[in-house]
Parts: sequence; structure tokens; C-alpha cells
Amino acid sequence: MQIKDILLAPGNGAFFYDDQDAIRSGAIQDGFIYVGAPKTPGFTVVRVPASSLSVGLVLADDKVVWGDMMSVQYSGAGGRDPLFDIKEISDLTSQVVVPRLLDVDASLYLDACAKVFEPFQHERLPLALEYGVSQALLRAAAHLRRMTMAEIICSEFDLPLPTHSVPIYCQSGDAREINVDKMILKAVDVLPHGLINSRQKFGTDGQTFMEFVRWVSMRTRELGHPGYQPVLHFDVYGWIGQEIGLAPQSIADFICKVAESVPGFTLNIEFPADFGSTQAQIENYAEIVSILDARGSNARIVVDERCNTLGDIRLFAEAKAAHLVQIKTPDVGSIADTARAVLICKANKVGAYVGGSCTETDLSAQASVHVSVATQADMMLAKPGMGVDEGFSIVGNEQNRLLAILNRRATENVGRKARCVTNAE
Repeated sequence: MQIKDILLAPGNGAFFYDDQDAIRSGAIQDGFIYVGAPKTPGFTVVRVPASSLSVGLVLADDKVVWGDMMSVQYSGAGGRDPLFDIKEISDLTSQVVVPRLLDVDASLYLDACAKVFEPFQHERLPLALEYGVSQALLRAAAHLRRMTMAEIICSEFDLPLPTHSVPIYCQSGDAREINVDKMILKAVDVLPHGLINSRQKFGTDGQTFMEFVRWVSMRTRELGHPGYQPVLHFDVYGWIGQEIGLAPQSIADFICKVAESVPGFTLNIEFPADFGSTQAQIENYAEIVSILDARGSNARIVVDERCNTLGDIRLFAEAKAAHLVQIKTPDVGSIADTARAVLICKANKVGAYVGGSCTETDLSAQASVHVSVATQADMMLAKPGMGVDEGFSIVGNEQNRLLAILNRRATENVGRKARCVTNAE
């Protein structure tokens, strides 16, 4: 078999794990930390430095390929897996996953993933573990078959080689104004996220939020080059529902009001409300989407919380319970399932946004780029970290390098076909 040994290396995620429940309940921000008692199981404080675990596959030719495991920023919230525990994940990897990895054909990507990720004691393996190992397996298949990771995805899912770039979405973190300026100067496709995760940031009846939205549109006109027209995307962490109420009509009315304040822009509103369960989220989001569509609004609903796994994504897509589904890569698990999720969204004519988390690493971000481009997702997150420059550079440069390789492949194929025709004549 091509895998002859496994390496594990502890690492750092690019941001922090945060207790969303505690923050939503009013934990006070003091500098960079949050003051107050944690509420989500596994958290000892509200904000915890993000950890990661790298898994390296030593191949028969001594090439080592890596993947990174980690959780998302708001671990344990909205039905997600609990806070990442390096020791627990490391032990499970060594005892259960390593023997399976040593017994698969790493050149057959989907087959290898299926065998390695079989349930253990009738339970699915932790999603963070699936995520990291599936990245390493994707790199192994690419190395063994002398392809890019994107080409492996295209081959395994019978997709044409892509020729177009995928729009990149940057997130601001709390340094909103400075990072918005950076995004505009760098002509980011989708911006700014905004981190509207508290009553203070949302404001009474959403006034503070609306003022920020108008400021972003104004700043875009001031600093952007002529013709620059980004999509405006704001994550409100359920605060429309918290402040305005959970009636779909009221939420839709508020979103329409925000959209009307920035004419000429497409407006994405992520996680407008939390209805308490996946089924309730689907039913109410579908109603909000229907209201916005009937009005011809330029606003779009993006689902995040309570849409975690591939099964969840299928339910939301089939119910048209969002205009755009965030495929939060560590929550989906195997990166092969991220590819499947994009294809499910496309089949149901729902937008596919390959997201993830600021807590990820350079390796997981690069692997996500290959899946996003191969499946031609509607947009992808600039990650890792909560700054603009680093994530935009990692994701943007990887995409450009990949497209350069794929364009060369396409040129070679055209030349090969031309030679075949000439020889036949």
C-alpha cells in the first residue's frame, strides 16, 4: 500500500474558539478577551486559543502529505461538534484511524475516504478528524496520480476541468472599519462579514447595524475603483430575530428595509435568526426567502447555524430554505462531503458558499480552494484568521496558481487533439 506510516503534530489554529452562548448572553469584551462565565460545555473561559492537529501520511516514496484537524470558532453552538480536544482526537486517530489508513489504496480518493471514515462503535468519527484526514488523503491522491487536488475532485465526481475563478469573501472581525478599507483597496469580491454578534453592535431595532451597512456602501463608492461592485455580506449572528422578533414577516420587512438603504448592491444576510432547531430553521427560513423573492428584493438569506452536516445541507437546499448555503467545512467533516454539498446545492438551484472558520490553517484553506474551484462554488471564504491580508493572500494566490496549472493542462489537451487530427489526416 502507498501509505507506510502516519505522523501527528500538534498545532495552532489561526484565531480563537469562542463560547457563542456566553457572548450572546452578554459577556463583556475587555480588550481582546471576554469577561464572564462560560456557558457552552468544554469551555473553561469564553475565549480559548484555537488548537489544531496535523496528520501526515508518509507515502511509499517517502513523500509526506499533510492535513489539519480543528473545530470552528463557535464550537458546540447550533448543533455543532464540541470544542476541539487535541489529546482526545490524537488518541482516537492513533487507535482507530491509523490502522485503517495503512490498509487503503491512497490513489483512490473517495474509496479511501469511505473505508477510513467508517463508524466506530456505531458512531460517526469526529468531524474535525474527518476534515483533516480527508485533506491528507486528497493530497496523497494528487501526488500519486500527478494531478492537482482540484483535478482529483473533478475526476472522482466526473466534473469538467474548471476555467473560472470563484469569488472570494473576506471577513472583518472586530477591526471593522480598517478591514473594510483593506477589502475595498484590494477589490475583494464579497465583503465585509462585520461580526454583528452582540446587542451593542446590532443596536436598538437594528439601527447601529443599518448605519454600518450604509457606511460600508458609502466607503465602497469612495475608495473603490470605477465599476467596483462587491456583494455586501453581513453575518448578524441571529440578532435580527433576537431584537426584532421571530415572525418571518417582521424579519423579512427589516431585511428589505436594510437592502433598500443600499440600492445597487446585492445584500447577503447570514444567520438572521435562530429558530431553535434544524426543522424550525428550515420552515421559517423558507418563508423568509419566499417573502423576499416575492418582493423582488436584492437581499439574499445565507444559512449557517443549524445547517452543519451534508444531511442538513441537503434538507435546506431541497426546501429552498436559503438563497445561499454556507458549507462550513470543518462542520461538514470529510472535504469530499464539501464537494458533495456544493453539487447538492447546484442541483437544487441554491447558491453554494464554501466557508469554514477563522480558526483553520493554511493547509485546510488551500485544500478548500481546490474543492471550491473544482465544483465551481458560488463563493469561498478567505481563511484562515480574522484579518484580511493573510487569508485573502492564501486563498487568492492558491486559486491563481491552480488556474494557471489548469489553463496549461487545457492548452496541452488542445494541442494533443490537434496533433491527433493532423496525424489521422
